[in-house]
Amino acid sequence: MFVDRYGLSLGTASAAACDAYNEACNLLLTLYPGAPAAFDRAIAADPDFALAHAGKARVLHLGGKTAAAREAIACAAACPTDARAAGAIEVFRLAIEGQADATLAAVRAHTDRWPTDAMVLATTANQIGLIGISGRTERVQELAAYLDTLAPAYGADWWFGAHHGMAVAEAGRLREGRAIVERSLAANRANGSVAHAFAHICYEDGQTDEGIAFIRDWLQGYTRFGGMHGHLSWHLALFELHRGNVEEGNRMFAESFGADDYPGPPPNKMFDAAAFLWRSELAGHKRDTARWAALRDYAHATFPQPGMNLLDWHIALADAVTGESEALQTRIRSIESQAYPAGHTVPDLGRAFAAFERADYAAAIALIEPLLPERGRIGGSNAQVDLMEFTLLRAYVLADRPDAAAQLLAARRPGAVGPAMAGFH
Repeated sequence: MFVDRYGLSLGTASAAACDAYNEACNLLLTLYPGAPAAFDRAIAADPDFALAHAGKARVLHLGGKTAAAREAIACAAACPTDARAAGAIEVFRLAIEGQADATLAAVRAHTDRWPTDAMVLATTANQIGLIGISGRTERVQELAAYLDTLAPAYGADWWFGAHHGMAVAEAGRLREGRAIVERSLAANRANGSVAHAFAHICYEDGQTDEGIAFIRDWLQGYTRFGGMHGHLSWHLALFELHRGNVEEGNRMFAESFGADDYPGPPPNKMFDAAAFLWRSELAGHKRDTARWAALRDYAHATFPQPGMNLLDWHIALADAVTGESEALQTRIRSIESQAYPAGHTVPDLGRAFAAFERADYAAAIALIEPLLPERGRIGGSNAQVDLMEFTLLRAYVLADRPDAAAQLLAARRPGAVGPAMAGFH
């Protein structure tokens, strides 16, 4: 019986199926294109290969193809399985059905028994995984602690190190995180996750020039169709914006993370494009109404119903900027009518954006200030969550409250890249 690169049995007797499956997993875990075709080759070589069907289901789900993902996971469940394969199939089935809490519980139980099942852990290992978008205030510390417990099983593994290093850096252990990420980068540079982690290390460490140089160099060897191309281009655009080079940021918006033919995950386009446009305005640059209108239309067509905290507050921002008050209120009412993981934080942040847009800075301040202790609930990385703090800072400036602005900036985590902010020095 063949095994994966962690030595876990795959449940196939076909060498061709094993090779194709391991190739597919490597492509998926490193965020390079080609995983769907490789999973199909594994299935063609062994039609009863449960984990290959499950991997295909995972790829389809990540691509937003829920109906096809359900069919693939049903095929996986119908194949002969051992306990590990059955556990992985159940994790992916629950994820496809949108049962976040049950999925996370299943992941924890599974990794207790098989800690190096990277395909299962990948549902949870990053900042927009199951813990990252859980809506819990302490989810940053929770993710770091969870990966800490798994670290002995992985040792110096490069895939795990990329996620572990980023998680501990986000949790405030920057020097430790940088060392782990640099080891991962040295072991395998061809990994979108480690490139992403290093971009965040540079952001948290205030190393704008290092971040620009690294991302520019890394992207030269990466295809535009890779799953991390758009998001890394967003990171590069933020560094350029902080330098004052908005033209370069706008170029990357048009060519990559805000492009009409954006090939990456649809949620990434929404929150990266909205965040860049808003940061650009906070820095004092002119509003691009056409881009905001196109992004609003994209949001309404692609995400008609709320469900993901990180996504929903960026859609709320686009609605507020474009004056779509009814659409904003409809989304807020829908969120407030359900058991929403992030509770009141996303609706209140949406209301704050609307208040800011109508120049009611006192109202925006009154809405955002109480959210600061709960900022983790809105989801995403520190760099993404910073948008709330930077909006409050700009509101202080526009409300002529320089002392409050200075106090907020002084309380900011030390070292991280600060705001490119008009009217505040």
